[in-house]
Amino acid sequence: MIKLAKREEQIMQVFWDLNKAFIRDIIPLLPDPKPHYNSVATIVKILEEKGFLNHETAGNMHCFFPVISREEYQQFALKDIVSQYFDNSYPRMLAFFAKEQKLSEKELDEIVDIIKKDKK
Repeated sequence: MIKLAKREEQIMQVFWDLNKAFIRDIIPLLPDPKPHYNSVATIVKILEEKGFLNHETAGNMHCFFPVISREEYQQFALKDIVSQYFDNSYPRMLAFFAKEQKLSEKELDEIVDIIKKDKK
């Protein structure tokens, strides 16, 4: 898997929300300034070539759907961030966010509880 460019990721977010869509359906859901149809079509084609999207044909149009789930991409992106900025250390990453976001003791306890619950 490879890291997506900003606009590619924005388009994938819409596909992940909709599950299936024609290009014309996703443009209104993209952030401003709205890209031109041809620009979105080009990016969708690139996403398909990268293996993030596939399509089924409906008449003379293509209906696109995600091949890679949001969760799969989140895992990849998080591993990439941890690798690039935190020397592959999740504790360093969590400490950074706790410090930068000025998390309260209660919020830190909630994080620990979530982690413990997920490990069961």
